[in-house]
Amino acid sequence: MFDRIDHVGIVVAEIDPALAIYGESFGMELVHREVLEELGLEIALLAVGESHIELLAPLSADSVIGDARPGMHHVAYGVGDIDAALTQLRERGVQLVDGFPKTGVMSSRIAFVHPHAASGVLTELVQTAPA
Repeated sequence: MFDRIDHVGIVVAEIDPALAIYGESFGMELVHREVLEELGLEIALLAVGESHIELLAPLSADSVIGDARPGMHHVAYGVGDIDAALTQLRERGVQLVDGFPKTGVMSSRIAFVHPHAASGVLTELVQTAPA
């Protein structure tokens, strides 16, 4: 069902200081940066081999991650067919946050598995948009 680890999401207080650490100090290449006003956050995606680190910074206290502490937020797994993966998970009784995929960063399709279903870890499914 899962093809790979797509990315690990990390909450940071601010994007620029975090980019100095992950980009300049760790040598990770910035692949994408975006402000998602509707979610109240700014994101930066950095390459780590074939996977990524996604930095998430709240724009305000009422952001979707406004109450999250800095640190690991979620693990995202790449899937070839998100609809089939969600059907399999539903059939197995896995608690989902989203019953359907929605559009994510860089036109990917995403859905979330509830942390209660994955030992307390928020799990994201990502189907990458065709190039």
